[in-house]
Amino acid sequence: MTVLVLGADGYLGWATCMYFSQRGHRVAAVDNYFRREALKAQGLESLVPVPGLPERARLWEAKSGSKIDVHIGDITDYGFLLSIFRQYGPDTVVHYAEQPSAPYSMMSRDNAAFTVQNNLLGTLNVAYAVRETNPACHIIKLGTMGEYGTPDIDIEEGWIEIEHKGRKEKFLFPRQAGSLYHTTKIQDTDLLWFYVRTWGLKVTDLMQGPVYGISTEESGLDDGLLPHFNYDEVFGTVLNRFIVQAVAGHPLTIYGGGGQVRGYLNIRDTMQCVYLSAMRPAGPGELRVFNQVTELFSVNELSGRVKTAGDRLGYNVKLQHIENPRVEKEEHYYNPAYTGLLDLGLAPNYLTDEVLEGMFGTVEKYRERINRQAIFRGIKWK
Repeated sequence: MTVLVLGADGYLGWATCMYFSQRGHRVAAVDNYFRREALKAQGLESLVPVPGLPERARLWEAKSGSKIDVHIGDITDYGFLLSIFRQYGPDTVVHYAEQPSAPYSMMSRDNAAFTVQNNLLGTLNVAYAVRETNPACHIIKLGTMGEYGTPDIDIEEGWIEIEHKGRKEKFLFPRQAGSLYHTTKIQDTDLLWFYVRTWGLKVTDLMQGPVYGISTEESGLDDGLLPHFNYDEVFGTVLNRFIVQAVAGHPLTIYGGGGQVRGYLNIRDTMQCVYLSAMRPAGPGELRVFNQVTELFSVNELSGRVKTAGDRLGYNVKLQHIENPRVEKEEHYYNPAYTGLLDLGLAPNYLTDEVLEGMFGTVEKYRERINRQAIFRGIKWK
């Protein structure tokens, strides 16, 4: 299979490139280096040093014997994107190429405008490039569980059947985003659903929960193959941030009461989910939605797990509840369905003590690179 990975320099993008390449597929990696530039502008950096995409591709070929093609460019430039589609004629396109941070989207009007323009125009261009070059190409778009919000009913897997005044119809599950970023992800889904209905495109939308973890099987070949690992409040996910805070001796930053519940998964399971979706694609004219999580935790449960593991390793972890900078429910009902990917064969890597201790070990290895000033700056929704 020929696979085009958009947003290939990101936390998940590069790992996805290696995962498909290791399994014998032709991979083309595309990125505009937004994440690197945004980190630089904010005075932030990855915990681990991350070579550029061409350097990583050369290292991957040297270690694995497999080649990944690299193209640096912006998919909001339709001419550039179309040229890549024409060059490769992909069977599958994995679309990560979006501004991925809720806090970043809430920092300023300019950040909000960039998020809207980048995310929606990029998704629109992908739909048009597929239609123009190969309508049978399967689009795998990374969505987010944050699209659903925290409704006081069970969250179905993408779709819900409604009965109203004696008639029934199936609709996309009602969504209520908690940030401007999450709102653009809802709009992504709506854009693709429109073109699925209009042009018969094949789309899988993966509603992913927060991802944690540093290493994958492929990155074990060399530390130069590790992904970006952010621990700041702009681009870092909560468990990754807590581990770094514990190692740095910084109190864990628990927003508000800490009762917020979300669905989480290991980065290794993200690779499985995307690959399983590609191997068994959606059909023509189908928008297939999977809720991509493996376990549910509250923020308090996560911080407690980190404290227990950290204390066992001698870190004397402190917990600190701080004023919640976000506008969100801190106590709520949360019961999402997530059986679709399990039915495809997902074998979850659960958050065990061993996994936590492994993350502590990797972070400790790069402890001297932790910038305590980057851990928390108090980006507020209001």
